[in-house]
Amino acid sequence: MTDPSKQDTTRNRFGTFGGVFTPAILTILGVIMFMRANFVIGQAGVLGAFSILLIAKSITLTTTFSVAAISTNMRVRGGGFYFLISRVLGVEFGGAIGIALFFALALSVPFYILGFAEAIVRSYPVLVPYFQVITLGTALVLFGLVYFGAGWAIKIQFIIMAFLFLAIIAFLGGALQNFSFTTLQQNLNPQYTPVHLEDKTAPLFSYWVVFAIYFPAVTGIAAGVNMSGDLEDPGRSIPRGTLAAVGVGFLVYITQIILCGGAYDRNALITTPYELLHDNALFGWSILVTLGVVAATLSSAVGSYLGAPRVLQAISRDRILHFMHFFARGSRRGDEPRSALLLTLAITTGVLLWAGNEAGGAALNGVAALITMFFLYSYGMINLAAFIEDFGGNPSFRPQFSYFHWWTALLGGIGCVVVTVLINWKAALIAIIIIMALLWYLKARRLIAAFGDARRGFIYKQTRNNLLRLRRMPEDPKNWRPNILVFSGNPMAREEIVAYAAWMESKRGIVYLANVLVGDVVELAPRRPAAMQQLTQFCNEKNYAAFPVVVAAQKLEYGINMLLQATAIGPIRPNMAVLGWSGKMESRQTYLNELRRASSLGMSLAIVETKEMPEPEGKKRIDIWWRGQKNGALMLLLAFLISENWEWANTRIRIMRVVKNEAGREPAEQALQKLMDLARVEGDVEVVLEEASFSRILHKHSADATCVILGFELPEMGKEAEWHDRYRSFVDEMPTMILVNSLGGEDLFV
Repeated sequence: MTDPSKQDTTRNRFGTFGGVFTPAILTILGVIMFMRANFVIGQAGVLGAFSILLIAKSITLTTTFSVAAISTNMRVRGGGFYFLISRVLGVEFGGAIGIALFFALALSVPFYILGFAEAIVRSYPVLVPYFQVITLGTALVLFGLVYFGAGWAIKIQFIIMAFLFLAIIAFLGGALQNFSFTTLQQNLNPQYTPVHLEDKTAPLFSYWVVFAIYFPAVTGIAAGVNMSGDLEDPGRSIPRGTLAAVGVGFLVYITQIILCGGAYDRNALITTPYELLHDNALFGWSILVTLGVVAATLSSAVGSYLGAPRVLQAISRDRILHFMHFFARGSRRGDEPRSALLLTLAITTGVLLWAGNEAGGAALNGVAALITMFFLYSYGMINLAAFIEDFGGNPSFRPQFSYFHWWTALLGGIGCVVVTVLINWKAALIAIIIIMALLWYLKARRLIAAFGDARRGFIYKQTRNNLLRLRRMPEDPKNWRPNILVFSGNPMAREEIVAYAAWMESKRGIVYLANVLVGDVVELAPRRPAAMQQLTQFCNEKNYAAFPVVVAAQKLEYGINMLLQATAIGPIRPNMAVLGWSGKMESRQTYLNELRRASSLGMSLAIVETKEMPEPEGKKRIDIWWRGQKNGALMLLLAFLISENWEWANTRIRIMRVVKNEAGREPAEQALQKLMDLARVEGDVEVVLEEASFSRILHKHSADATCVILGFELPEMGKEAEWHDRYRSFVDEMPTMILVNSLGGEDLFV
C-alpha cells in the first residue's frame, strides 16, 4: 500500500511576505489593540503601558531569536513550532507540545469566530437572534476558503490586512488630531481603578493584572512559523518575516500608546476604550474601525484554520501515534492537510454548537485562558530548545542567524513561564498537567524517532564537564560508591548475578556488564557491535541501569585482563569485581589467578553463588558472618544496600559471630551491637558457640536465610585446591551466598 503522506504532490511556495509576515502581523494586531489597549493606557499610564509593552515584546523578541536560530540551523519542513521543538528536544517533547498546540489552534478558530460574531451583533443589534447562524455560517465560509488551498486564504488575508491597516490609520489619525502634550503629561503615571465584582470587595487593578490583560496583544508569531511547510525557503523566510512582524507590531503599539495617551481623558480610556477609536476616527471613517475589528478576528481565525491542520499533519507524518496516520495525507496540489482540516472543522462546529446562541460564558473564558497557556508553553519550549542547542555546544549547531545567544533563550523561556502564572495560574497549572500527561504517555510508548535531537549533545556537555570536575576532586571514604564490574558473559544465562550486582549498587554507583568474545580479534570485530547491542537490549528489557562493555581477545584470560585494566568512565573506574562461583576443579587455577589480578588492580571482590531469587512480597533475611573488620565493613554495607531495593522489602539483617566459649558471648554481642549502632544499620545481633566446624555452624544457623554474606581471603600460591574445597563446603546446599574480599576504600562509620 502506498503511503498517503508520500504521494506525488506539488508544494506551496510562499515567500516571506505572504507566508510568514502576513499571518503573523494579522494575529499580532488583533482584538486587544481595538478593545483593551486604551484601557491599559488609562490604568497603567503612558509610562506604565510603555514598560508593559517593552517587557512583553522582549519575551516575544527573544522567542523570535530562538525561532530564527533553530530555523537557520536545519532544513525546516512542515509543522512549525512542533517541527522545531521535536528536532531539538526529541519526539516526546515535540509530540506533547505539538498535540497541545494543535488543540489550542483548533479551539482558537471558534473563539475568534465568536469574537467576530459578537462585534457584528453589537454593531447591528437587529442580528442578535441570528448569532449562532452567523457563527456557523462564518465557520463554513472560512473552512471552504482554507479547504481550496492556502493560496486563496493568503490572498484573502492580503485584503483583510489592507482593511486592518486602514483602520489603524483611521484611529491613529483621529488620535493625532486630538493630541495634546498637556493630556499626555496628565496620563503619564498610573491611576488604577477598582475591579468591578459582584461581592462587596473591590480590589484595585495592579500593574501585573493589567500586564496580563495586555500580553496576548504581542503574541501571534506562531501563525507565520506554522506555515513552514508551505514556504519556498523556510530558513530565510521564518526569521525575516517573524522579526518584521514583531517590529511592525511594536511600532504600531508604541504609536497607539503615545497618541491615545495624549489625546483622550483617562476616564474615557478606561470606560470606553473601543468607542474612542470608533467615534474619533480620521475624517469620520468610523466604518473603517468597525471593519478593522472584523478583520482582526477573521484574520486570526483564518491563521488558526491554516495552522492547526498543518501541525497535526506534521505530527502524523512522524508516526508518533499510529492511529493518527490518517491525518498525514496531503492533497496532490499544494499538499494541503485536508483530512486534518476536516477534524478542525468538527472541533470548531462542536464548540460553536456548545456555545449556543450567545457569546461569552465562564466555561468558554476558561478554555480561552487554557489556549493562551498552550501557546505560551510552546514559546517556552522553543526557547528551551534553542538554549539546549547553544549551551550544549553541539558542533552541528551553526545557525546563520547571528543575533542569538543561549542567555536570550533562557530569559525568554523564564519569561514565558512567569507570564503564564501572572495571567492565570490555575489555567497555567492545568495546561502544564495536560502537557506532562501527554509527555508521560509518549515516553511510556518508548517511541523511536527517525530523526536525531539535541538532548544528547546537551547531556554530553554536562557529563563531560562533571567528569572533569570529578577528576580534580580527591577521593574520600565518605564518598565511596559501589562501581561494579560484572563478568556476565551472556546475560540471559547469568541474570541472577546481574540482579545481585544491581542490588549491591542500589542506584548509588555504576554497574558495568562485561562480556569477552574469544577468538581472532579481526574476525570478531564485526560481531562486537551485535554483542554490545545484546547487552544494551538486555538492560533495557530487564530495566537494569548498567553500561555494557564488550572486548574481543584471543583467550578469555586476555579479555578479562583488558576489562580489569581499561574499563572506566573518565575517573569512575570499577572498585569491585563481581563474578559467579566456579565449581569446576579444572579451571580453579585460572579462576583464582583472575581474582588475584583484580585484587592487585585495586578492586574488592564479590563471588556470587545464586540459588532461589527472593520473593518481593515475602519476608527475607540476610545473614552476615562477622570474622573481622577487614571484610566486615564492606559485607555490612552491601547487606544494607541490597535491603534498600524494593525487591528486598521486609528484609531483616542479622549479623552473626562465632565465639569459643560462653564467657565470650556477652562481650561479642556488645561489640557487635555497638558496631551496628555506629554503622547506623538496623539489624539483629546473634552470637553462637563454636560447637562444631564452621561449615556445620554455617549450615545449621543460615540454611533458612535468603542470602548469606561471608568474607574470604585469597589463598597463597600452591594452596588453591585446599581453598577451593573449603569454600565449596560453605557454598554447597546453602541459599544464595556472597563471598566478599575487601581492599578497603569504603568507611562504614562516616
